[in-house]
Amino acid sequence: MRAKLGKMVLDAAGWTIVGGAPEARKFVVLAAPHTSNWDFLYALACTTALGLPVRWLGKDALFRGPTRRLLHALGGIAVDRSKRNDLVRAMVHEFESVDALALLIPAEGTRKLGKYWKSGFYHIARAASVPFVLGYLDYPRKRVGLGPCIWPSGSVSADMATVRAFYADKVGKHPSQFTPPRLREEEQEARSGVSN
Repeated sequence: MRAKLGKMVLDAAGWTIVGGAPEARKFVVLAAPHTSNWDFLYALACTTALGLPVRWLGKDALFRGPTRRLLHALGGIAVDRSKRNDLVRAMVHEFESVDALALLIPAEGTRKLGKYWKSGFYHIARAASVPFVLGYLDYPRKRVGLGPCIWPSGSVSADMATVRAFYADKVGKHPSQFTPPRLREEEQEARSGVSN
């Protein structure tokens, strides 16, 4: 039923799902580009339509008021970004406690142009020993889907080079607000002499 609902949402908006679900049963899904409030709806509809056991991270402000129960029912996990919490450890525990999980994360962390992506997706995938999948929205073509499945190699720069190449032709609703895929850890690797 949920899969049909996800497909209905995308069909009604004129979007097409490209590709299918990965073979892995547990993985992190990147949701990018993230430049509009609509991105979440389409990304969630896509993962739901593909029959994935999806959970997603959202800022805690979204989980206040009458929509709180609905968002939790849709797989939402509230994150208080004003506090230092061990989100990576909590998500690793989440992966360890289930047989299948697609954790949807908007890696840019904001709909506005920034300098870096948030690296939580990478650290969660590495610590949980799961891959991350390059989920995408392409507004001009109205295509949404899941791209390559990447196992963190330990070289953040090498892995992010693959991410950058994949998203190079994906266009968000507001292209000027898309933060190019880059993590602070890449600069740390460069300073420490780790090869990319």
